[in-house]
Amino acid sequence: MADIIGPTSNYFYSQRLKLHYVDWGNADKPMAIMLHGGRDHCRNWDWVAFELRQHFHLVAPDLRGHGDSDWAIGGSYAMIDHVVDLNQLMNAIAAGPVTLIGHSLGAGVALQAAGVFPGAVKALVAIEGLGPPSAMLRETPAYERMENWVGDMRALAQRKPREYPNLEEALERMRAANLHLSPAQARHLTVHGVRRNENGTYSWKFDNYTRAHSPYLFNLKDATEIWSRIRCPTLLVRGDESWAGDWERDGRLDSFHTAELVTIRNAGHWVHHDQLAEFLAVVRRFLGV
Repeated sequence: MADIIGPTSNYFYSQRLKLHYVDWGNADKPMAIMLHGGRDHCRNWDWVAFELRQHFHLVAPDLRGHGDSDWAIGGSYAMIDHVVDLNQLMNAIAAGPVTLIGHSLGAGVALQAAGVFPGAVKALVAIEGLGPPSAMLRETPAYERMENWVGDMRALAQRKPREYPNLEEALERMRAANLHLSPAQARHLTVHGVRRNENGTYSWKFDNYTRAHSPYLFNLKDATEIWSRIRCPTLLVRGDESWAGDWERDGRLDSFHTAELVTIRNAGHWVHHDQLAEFLAVVRRFLGV
């Protein structure tokens, strides 16, 4: 990646937040927006972008609270907030329907946006974006969830960003988070994922409040209702070593009109990192590029 000329940095505003995105150029090509996952950043798409940029005008935002985007005052990072931000970005830079490519949280945002605004999306690639597996959706009383959430928010208010004495220790943490990463991938993701503090240490760029779990349960009924409104060609990608669950078995795939499901072998949650070549082959076939 060292010899690759990278994208330009740009900003837009949503709900009074200054949000960052990178632009890989080729403004005369069809636009594709790539959305990263939780506690990640826009430069995690660089390997995908380098392979697809000749076919698309590629844009990758840092979600609010991530990368070089503002942190939300009050620490609210609900799904609808990210959908609003994406809609604002599309209104600011897109002249018509766009292709959306998302991973994890970003895939969830893309799926929601495509269902709420079906005319604004012409193709959709969602990696590991259908929410937590059924085993994690344990029903608990609303008061208990709210009480736990308040406790979590109070704890996060006292939590300071972890400081790594040098880049190598941050790199070790990145490697531990995904054992599939090559040394070059881990270093690239770390370099773009940390900021240097005044005392010379390094901390991750994301806001610790993004760790908070909403007191409102993942509403599968609402989600499937929104997914059923998606009209564009949709590619759902999962890794066979992921914790995400079996979407055919739990019925989530039934919500889609035109979705294709592809399971990539020897890949975990970060499919586009773990098996880049196979992921690109599947995406190229799907998008016809």
